[in-house]
Amino acid sequence: QVQLVESGGGLVQAGGSLRLSCGASGRAFSGYDMGWFRQAPGKEREFVAAISRSGGITSYADSVKGRFAISRDNAKNSVYLQLNSLKPEDTAIYYCAARASSVDERRSSAYDYWGQGTQVTVSS
Repeated sequence: QVQLVESGGGLVQAGGSLRLSCGASGRAFSGYDMGWFRQAPGKEREFVAAISRSGGITSYADSVKGRFAISRDNAKNSVYLQLNSLKPEDTAIYYCAARASSVDERRSSAYDYWGQGTQVTVSS
């Protein structure tokens, strides 16, 4: 069992930045690939970014590539998402998730554990 807790969300103006954090407890954090997803009101949950358990491989949704950066610190049992050049369409609840498998990182169903989410609101 892995417990995930996100933090760092908030209200920011367009063009601004935020850094989301996700702390993990429970089973060995370094044994899981990690991902960030988001869900806007009235929309399905969508993939944002993923990182391999070693941190050496990352992937991003096209909509955030070049603006967001995922990273992790296995010594601190944490994964991060740096959000830069934010746009109003980035407004959503952001979730971190952990998966034991190393495939299908863009599918939410591939993930075994989820946090409760943190709200990001970008004003125009």
